[in-house]
Amino acid sequence: MKPLKFRWSTAVWSLIYLLLLLSLLTPPLTAVSVFLIILPGVILYSSLSLKAFCWHIVPVALIAFIVEPVYLLLSIFFLIPAIVMGHFYKKQKPALNTLMAGTGTILAEFLLLLLISTTIFQFDFQSYIHDVVSFTLTPVTEAGGNNALTNGLVMDEKMAEMIKTTTVQMIPFALIVTSFIMASITHAIARPTLSRLGVRVPRLKPLREWRLPKSLIWYYFIGVILQLVAAGSDSSFMTMIALNFVPLINFCFMIQAVGFFFYAAHAKKWHPIMPYLLAVATVLIGPMRIIGIIDLAFPLREAISRPKR
Repeated sequence: MKPLKFRWSTAVWSLIYLLLLLSLLTPPLTAVSVFLIILPGVILYSSLSLKAFCWHIVPVALIAFIVEPVYLLLSIFFLIPAIVMGHFYKKQKPALNTLMAGTGTILAEFLLLLLISTTIFQFDFQSYIHDVVSFTLTPVTEAGGNNALTNGLVMDEKMAEMIKTTTVQMIPFALIVTSFIMASITHAIARPTLSRLGVRVPRLKPLREWRLPKSLIWYYFIGVILQLVAAGSDSSFMTMIALNFVPLINFCFMIQAVGFFFYAAHAKKWHPIMPYLLAVATVLIGPMRIIGIIDLAFPLREAISRPKR
């Protein structure tokens, strides 16, 4: 694939990258910016030669450094997964491979950041999360059952402590899901954008064709056994594994259920909005992931697509 020459559209993406970078330390905007920050780097690396890419990125890095040196570190941090995904796009790798490479790179960076902050800078991340949860729960515990938001639920110190401990132990799950969502959002926007720039990018299979391996059911049973073992064990490590393993499997079942709804909508000629509404319901209503389990265990898709006699 021949890289494009300089375009004003690519210069605009450099400006977007700078604005997203500068918004990362602005609390109201951080939650949005962090999920979009990889996108400009992917667009620029995929559509430009390496030399042109540097000419676009270096000025952004210099401006960010002048504003606040920490922005330069953030720029480097988010450019690494952008370059990895952009490299996969340039090599015309399958979209799923690109998505997994992006997810793995982001996750590896998160873990490396945790390692450096805890070993070199002596930052107690566990205590920090514990304090944040404590601050969040303080109004609830102090109000008792009089808080209208809790609907009469009384949260004592023991329950609050359990929530704090569980939150800390589920950090691995949160990091994995966050990495996947960041890479997915980046791919979802980057592919059509690059296509408009004249860069062909492989697309993911349609949602209706998404099918996960049936072995996930056995992994789920292993997870349930781990939970039972952890419940009767004093090992915090075993508890942490159980708390993260089962939610990850349930997340996979949720994806399978969403794929089934899109397949059913295609096979039964439903209104186009229906699978999207069911997908949102699957995310919001946990028990709906059972559809994903059934779809894995039984030939459900074949049954609904089989012609009537």
